[in-house]
Amino acid sequence: MKYAAILAAALMLASTMPAEPARAESRDEDAWHFGAVRHQFYDGTSNDLLTGGLGKSGLQAAAPAFADPLHPTAAELRTRAIYNNYRALVDITTKGGYGVLYGPNIDVSGADTLGAGKIAGDEYLAYADDGSGRQNVTTMVQVPSSFDPANACIVTAVSSGSRGVYGAIATAGEWGLKHGCAVAYSDKGTGNGAYDLQADTVNLIDGTRQDAAMAGSQSNFTADLSASELAAFNAATPNRFAFKHAHSQQNPEKDWGRHTLLAVKFAFRILNQHFAAAGRHELRRFTRANTLVIASSASNGAGAAIAAAEQDEEGLIDGVAVSEPQIQPRREEGLLIQRGSGPPLAAGGKALLDYFTLADLYQPCAAQSASVVASAPELAAYVNPVLAANRCAALKAEGLLTATTTAARADEALAVLHSAGWQPESDLLHASHYGLAVPAVTLTYANAYGRFSVADKLCGYSFGATVAATGAPTAVAPASVAQIFASGNGVPPTSGINIINDDSVGGPRLDAASVSASSGTADYNADGALCLRNLYTGEGGDARQSDRVRDGIERVLRDGNLHGKPVLIVHGRSDTLVPVNFSSRYYLGLNRLEEGRHSRLHYYEITNAQHFDAFLPLKGYDSRLVPLHYYLIQALNLMYAHLKNGAPLPPSQVVYTTPRGGTPGAAPQITTANLPPIDPDPADDHLITFSDHTVHIPE
Repeated sequence: MKYAAILAAALMLASTMPAEPARAESRDEDAWHFGAVRHQFYDGTSNDLLTGGLGKSGLQAAAPAFADPLHPTAAELRTRAIYNNYRALVDITTKGGYGVLYGPNIDVSGADTLGAGKIAGDEYLAYADDGSGRQNVTTMVQVPSSFDPANACIVTAVSSGSRGVYGAIATAGEWGLKHGCAVAYSDKGTGNGAYDLQADTVNLIDGTRQDAAMAGSQSNFTADLSASELAAFNAATPNRFAFKHAHSQQNPEKDWGRHTLLAVKFAFRILNQHFAAAGRHELRRFTRANTLVIASSASNGAGAAIAAAEQDEEGLIDGVAVSEPQIQPRREEGLLIQRGSGPPLAAGGKALLDYFTLADLYQPCAAQSASVVASAPELAAYVNPVLAANRCAALKAEGLLTATTTAARADEALAVLHSAGWQPESDLLHASHYGLAVPAVTLTYANAYGRFSVADKLCGYSFGATVAATGAPTAVAPASVAQIFASGNGVPPTSGINIINDDSVGGPRLDAASVSASSGTADYNADGALCLRNLYTGEGGDARQSDRVRDGIERVLRDGNLHGKPVLIVHGRSDTLVPVNFSSRYYLGLNRLEEGRHSRLHYYEITNAQHFDAFLPLKGYDSRLVPLHYYLIQALNLMYAHLKNGAPLPPSQVVYTTPRGGTPGAAPQITTANLPPIDPDPADDHLITFSDHTVHIPE
C-alpha cells in the first residue's frame, strides 16, 4: 500500500473525532483552543490542495458548476471557493502574466515546468475559539506530499480582505505549497460568515448552510439577537443579512496577529500528529527550533502577518514577506515622509477609517476633475457623472467645498485627497475604486470598530438584495445564498447582496441609487457618507457611537516594534485603496524610530502597481499598471534564501517598472522587461532612506 493510502487510513479515526483541546501557550491566548479537526487527503490528480482539482487551465476557464445549485456539496463549495478566491487575488489573463510569470504551472525557479500545477497532500480544517463559540476563527493547514521533515517549513497565508479561509491561496498559499512547506491559513475572524436573517440560516465551517439553531456553536457566524429581537428586525426590515466582519461585535482586527500565531501553532500540532499517524514520529518532532516559519500574505492578511510579528513573544516567526499591507501605525509626533525634493508630508500614518471616510466622501466628486477624466477616460465610467455632480453640490452645502461650479468643486475635491496624502498616481483610479470597493469597506469597518449589531442599522445602512429596476429591497435568489461560501467575499456588495440606504427618501433603496433626505437628490447617499465620517472625527452625529468607533480603532494600531525580525514589504506606489503614505511608508519610519540600528525591515515600493491585481484585465488598468504579485513572489524568494542560506536582503528601494502600454483593453503581452527585479545593489537615487525623523522616497 502506498504511503498516502497508509496515512489516510491511519488518520481516518482522528479525522472524524473531536481533537483534544490544544491550549495556546502564551498568557494572552490561554483561553483559545481548536475544535474538531476535519481531514482530507487529495491525490493531486482528481483533486488537489492548490487548484481544487481544476489545474492551471481550469482556474482560467469558466467557473465549475454545481450538480444541484440549491444544494451544493461541501466538496463542490470548496472547489468553487478556491476558483473564486484564486481569481480575486491575481490577474488570471495570459497576457497579464498568468501561466507565464506566475501561476500553478510555474516552478520555484520561474520556469514553466509544472503542467497543470496540481499539488497532492493533506488538508486539515478546524475552528479556533475562546470557548464561547462566538469567535470560530476558521483555521486550516495544508501539508503537501512534498513536505520534507528534514527541511521543515511553515508559511502563513491569512486571508486578504474579509475573505474565507482560502482567501490567500493564490499568493502565499501557492508559494508555500510549491516550496514543500506546510501552509497555515486563517480567515482571521472575518471570514465569509453570511447570516440570512429572514431565513435564519448560517454557514458551517465547510460552507454548507444550516438552520442557525441547529448549527449552534458550529455556525461560522450567527448575529447576537434574541428570538424577539430577530422577529422585530425582520418585521421592520425584511430580507436582510448580517456579515461576520461587520456585525460579529468582536472587532476582529484587534486579534489578527493572535489569529496568525494560532494558525502557526495549529500547523505545528498538525505536523506532529500527521507524521506520528504515519508511524514516522521518530524522525523528528517539529518545533520552532527546527522549523522555518515565514509569515506572509497580501493586504489585510499582510497586516495580520506584521501584527503577528509584533506580538510574537515566543519566537514562532523567523521572517515576514508581505505585499500591500493594510496596517495602521500609531502616530508619532514629528515623523515625516518626503518624496523627491517635494515638501515633507506630515499627514502620513492615517487610521484606516480616517482615509476611507475621506475617500467615501470626496472620491465621486474628485473623479469628475478634468485632469482625472483625461488621464483615464475609460475608467471614469465607474462613477455616474450626474450623481457625482450632486455629491459635489452636497459637499458644498455642508461647507466641505467652497467652489461654485461642478468642475471647480471636482478640482477642489481632488486637491483635498492630495493634501490628505494620496499620491498623484492614484488620480486615475479614484472612480473605479469608489465604484468597486470604497463604500463597502468604509461601512464594514465602521461597524466592526464600533462593535455594532446588525440591529443598530449604523448610519441608516443595511445589507440585502435589491430589485434591478427600482433598487427596492427584495429576497435574494436562493441559489446565491446556498453558494455564498464559494462566491462571497465577506463584504457586500457580494453574491447578489447589496448595500441599502434605509433612510432614502421614498423608502429603502440600493445605496448608490438612493435619495438623500438633506438634499432631496440622488448624490451617492451623501448623508450616509457624512455620518460615517463623523463617526471617525467625532465632530457631529452620535457622540457615543463615535466614542465606540474611536476606541475600536485604538485597539488595532501597530507600534512598529518587530523585535529584530527580518521583514520585507512590497507595496505599489499607485495603491489607491491602502495608500503608501498611510501604511508602508509611515510604518517604515515608525519601525526605524522604534528599533533603530536593530531594524531589519526592508521596504520595496513598486511604481505602476496598485492594490487589486484582479482588476488588471480591466480596460485602462491593463495598459497602465503591472502585477504587484510578481514582487511578492520575489520578496518570499529573498526571505527564504536569507533564512536558509544567509543571503543578504536588498536595501529599501523604489523599483521602477514599465507598463505594457498599447491600446487600453488590448495591452500587449507582459514580459520580464516590464518588471525589473528588486536590485541587490540599487543606484543611490533608487534608495529609500531614513534620517532626521523623515522617510526619504526617491521621485
